[in-house]
Amino acid sequence: MPVDAEGRGWVEAVAEGRWLRPAVADGPREPRWGHPGGMQLGLHPLSGPRGLLRLYTPYLGQPRERLLNFIAVEPIPAGATERGYSELERSRLDELPGLRMWSSDDPLDATPRDARDPSRGQMGVVDGIETLTVDVLVEPFANGAEVWVRAVFRADRPHEISVATYRRDTSVALEACVLTATMGNWARLRTLHLEGREVTAASLWPEYRDVHFADHATFGAEDLEREGDTVIVSATPDEAAPHRAVYAPGTREHWHYIGARATQSWRATDPDPGLVAQVNGRYTYWMSDAPIPGGIAFENFELVEPFRQGRAFTFAVEPLDD
Repeated sequence: MPVDAEGRGWVEAVAEGRWLRPAVADGPREPRWGHPGGMQLGLHPLSGPRGLLRLYTPYLGQPRERLLNFIAVEPIPAGATERGYSELERSRLDELPGLRMWSSDDPLDATPRDARDPSRGQMGVVDGIETLTVDVLVEPFANGAEVWVRAVFRADRPHEISVATYRRDTSVALEACVLTATMGNWARLRTLHLEGREVTAASLWPEYRDVHFADHATFGAEDLEREGDTVIVSATPDEAAPHRAVYAPGTREHWHYIGARATQSWRATDPDPGLVAQVNGRYTYWMSDAPIPGGIAFENFELVEPFRQGRAFTFAVEPLDD
């Protein structure tokens, strides 16, 4: 029997028609949804820290258990600048690191559930296109934010996911609720594609050699590529064959890249004038003093906008090579 990241048995998600969904079975089931051969969403206790959405891209040639990136939920209360951190806070429900996340068919019911008892997601049709919607609930943050995330897959776009945040009535007011892709270092993203120009990690932080995060670099909506009323910002690796990189002694195996190269991008329709794109960087891998092959690379990659209830951003991962 397959087991979760904690060594406990469960039934893996299954492909049914267009979609991969949690199985219909008694007992623990894998919380995983999406396109059988395309982008997929998972929750803990799939491998990795708690408090993070997991994004899988098997079409890049990665094994089933290997994820490409995480998305963290980071709300900012109104009048504040400091974020809450879904990955880094300690749960008030069980005192373990990382806030608990679970799926539900009724996002208005905030009662915590075991993530191993997942919703199967709601199938629907939007503009004639079949969709799969998954509501992911997050336990309350220490700063008083109470939010949940709606993830939507479209049948005609197998390499992307739409993610939107919602504030509960019991939450503090929000300045923003950031959904940040947290692990650009694994793919070693180093080139940011803006309107009419490119910016590299090395040019943003040419002297940075510390083991922490380099400061955010921020770009306004006017700096971003446009397609009609949609803004797009993309990041790519700068290596022809990242899977053949030579790693510093002591670099943990899970940092070794597997699979084909890809462009990772965020897209937003009808952007607020205050929208910005942001990246920060790392010279060493997270919680490590092992240098990243080839030098500093982007780590967090995000769009930040004044909070709007149900505001959706789209995250896409497209192969770079045929």
